[in-house]
Amino acid sequence: MHVVALTVFWLAVAAPVLVYAGFPLLVVIIGRLRNRRVRKAPITPSVSLIIVAYNEERNIAERLENALALDYPPEALEIIVASDGSDDATESIVRRYVPHGVRLMSLPRRGKIHTLNAAVLHATGQILVFSDANSIYDRQALRALARNFADPEVGGVAGNTAYRIPAGSESSVRGESLYWSYDKWLKQMESLTGSIVSAHGAIYAIRRELYRPPEDSAVTDDFAISTAVVEQGRRLVFESEAVAYELAVPDVGGEFRRKVRLMTRGFRGLLLRKRLFDPFQYGFYSLVLLSHKALRRLVPCFLLALFAASILLSARGKLYLFAAFAQALFYGLGGTGYLLRGTAWGQKKYFYVPFFFCMANGAALVAMVKLVSGKRIELWQPQRHTVRT
Repeated sequence: MHVVALTVFWLAVAAPVLVYAGFPLLVVIIGRLRNRRVRKAPITPSVSLIIVAYNEERNIAERLENALALDYPPEALEIIVASDGSDDATESIVRRYVPHGVRLMSLPRRGKIHTLNAAVLHATGQILVFSDANSIYDRQALRALARNFADPEVGGVAGNTAYRIPAGSESSVRGESLYWSYDKWLKQMESLTGSIVSAHGAIYAIRRELYRPPEDSAVTDDFAISTAVVEQGRRLVFESEAVAYELAVPDVGGEFRRKVRLMTRGFRGLLLRKRLFDPFQYGFYSLVLLSHKALRRLVPCFLLALFAASILLSARGKLYLFAAFAQALFYGLGGTGYLLRGTAWGQKKYFYVPFFFCMANGAALVAMVKLVSGKRIELWQPQRHTVRT
């Protein structure tokens, strides 16, 4: 039992260290060595901006006003709103913009991926840009995305999602904002190695000929669509100047449910793109995908094993006793952060960082259970919060 506990302890220590420290360090080193810059040029290919909407009456008018005001040649920009069976005022609002060149596709309720496939089928642009219905783009966002396609090796471009914190938000929002700052830095480093792992649904673009309808409608659409670019041998890069603004989910309950939904679909996405784990065909990208998307979501399993092994070994040495105490303290701070999430004290890093870390890993654990139990999430119910610029 002692040998087993020791083995579990050190393996459970190694995995999170590799995921959160070793992997980013390796990405920086490989990025510095490869330094694969994108050959950019101020081009304006024809673009289809695709917005999939389900009951977005609170956000769709502002989204379309923003889209029509973007700094991109109007003759090269097609705006498509594909409604996934909306039963509120979404479609009637969109119809007001049809005279301004917006196309409305009123479709039956089948789920986001089916709606995306239908929209792409009717799109005419050389470049497909995908947007959430509550995203607000910087005026230069489309030009910033487009200039990357001057490089023939580039098949897809992920934009930069910036989260705004609504007034009165719980502390989980600050944790989410801090995480996205880290994630964007990591994407910049990954770009230099060749390709980033995947794009975020608020703002990304691909060459039209590289669009592949996801074979499974229960996967995360942005992951499935953007990774198909890499699967076809082209680069997926990050453009920090193509900015989209969204409001973060202000309460921990809504954020937890969102993460569970995304991770449940995300696990299925990894199964869909299992070919990309072959390093002989996809090189360093396979390692990036393994660490960034697979091992990172398995971290809660390692954390549980580490805590159990630390407790079992605590009587056998000060190191293990200290490890058990440190973990108990960290989780205690996380629990306290949860209790204080709506207070000024809860906004302090030593509370909201462990709280957010525990919440995110808890969501990953729930998602794993749903995956193993065969739970499929095909229809979507967006939790939106209107952006004000």
